[in-house]
Amino acid sequence: MSIKVVIAEDQEMISKSLSIVLNMSGDIEVAGIAVNGAEAIEHAQRLRPDLILMDIQMPVMDGVEAARRIKQTHSDVKIIMLTTFQDTELVSDALHAGAEGYILKAIDPADLASAIRLVHRGGTMISQEVAKALFARTKLEPAVKSSEYGLTDREIQVLQCISDGLSNRHIAEKLFLSEGTVKNYISSIYSKLNVHNRASALKKVTEEGLF
Repeated sequence: MSIKVVIAEDQEMISKSLSIVLNMSGDIEVAGIAVNGAEAIEHAQRLRPDLILMDIQMPVMDGVEAARRIKQTHSDVKIIMLTTFQDTELVSDALHAGAEGYILKAIDPADLASAIRLVHRGGTMISQEVAKALFARTKLEPAVKSSEYGLTDREIQVLQCISDGLSNRHIAEKLFLSEGTVKNYISSIYSKLNVHNRASALKKVTEEGLF
C-alpha cells in the first residue's frame, strides 16, 4: 500500500517538483497540494493522508501553527517540516508542535523518499544540517546531569557530539575513547532518555528543554 502524502508548499514550482519526484518512487502517492497552512489543515481532514510535508513559511497560516492544529485533531498524521531556513527557533517550535521530522528543501530526492518512509514507520528524522543549526549556539549545561534523566558529564559530552553530527568513530577520536566505549555510552543515553536512535534523542533533548 502506498504512503499517502500531502504537500503544503506555497511555491508552485517546488510543490510540483516534489510531487513528480515522490510519485516516481513507487510506494509514495501525493494525494494533494496545499498552498498555505489553512489548506493543509483542510486536506488533513478531507484526504486523511499518512504524512504531510509542511513548509515553514506560508501565507494565511504558517507551517508550525498548521502542524500544531493538525496534531491536536489528527495525531496519527505524521508531519515532516520542509524548509530552507536553518533557524534554531523554528526547529524547536516545529518539534514542540509535534512534527516527526525537519529537513531542508535542498535534500536529495532519494533521501527525501527515505525520510518519508522512516517517519511513516514511526521514526524521527532530523537532518544533520538541521541538527547542527539547532545546537550551534547552544551548549548543554551541567544542570542536565541533575535532571531526572541522570546523564553523566561524559554522556552529556557524547550527546553534544551526536548533536554535531559526528559518527561513533569521530566521537571516539574527539573524546579519546574506543568506539566500543562510545557505543556503550550511546546505549546508556538512549536507555536514560527512553529513545532508540540519534534523531529521537535530539528531539527528546529539545522537547524536554534539557539545555
